[in-house]
Amino acid sequence: MSLNNLRDLYQQVILERYKKPRNRGKTNPVDRYQKGHNPSCGDTIELTLKLDGDSDRIEDVKFEGEGCAIAMASVDLMAEALKGRTTAEALEMVQKFQAMMRGEAEFPQELRKLNVMQGVAQFPVRIKCANLSWHTLKAALELQQGVKPAGFVSNE
Repeated sequence: MSLNNLRDLYQQVILERYKKPRNRGKTNPVDRYQKGHNPSCGDTIELTLKLDGDSDRIEDVKFEGEGCAIAMASVDLMAEALKGRTTAEALEMVQKFQAMMRGEAEFPQELRKLNVMQGVAQFPVRIKCANLSWHTLKAALELQQGVKPAGFVSNE
């Protein structure tokens, strides 16, 4: 597949996830909650997670909010990839995603959908859009159970 065809495919996936997100809403119950905001372009998300208390495994991830196609596609792809993972695995995924945005890594075959976001690294001003959901996830997972977040997370 040529580079142009690959770029077109990535753009199609991003637009599809933006127009028809699969993980919009709120989890029931809400075990973790965090709001994230990107002041540069106005992207705002509210991330909720449902955890299996016995194994610290993420059962569901949902989001609400508004933003550009990159921010909304990133949070939707992230939510899908996190289901069934432990919180420790999720925090490792945050590090991997941020390394991918620096051009240093990519996800393995079983998480290849997240690699769609690699093309964003070519546009440094848009990296914050892609990273917003991952910063928000990290903050949500680092909160103690039942503790309400103090405001929102900013990626600036």
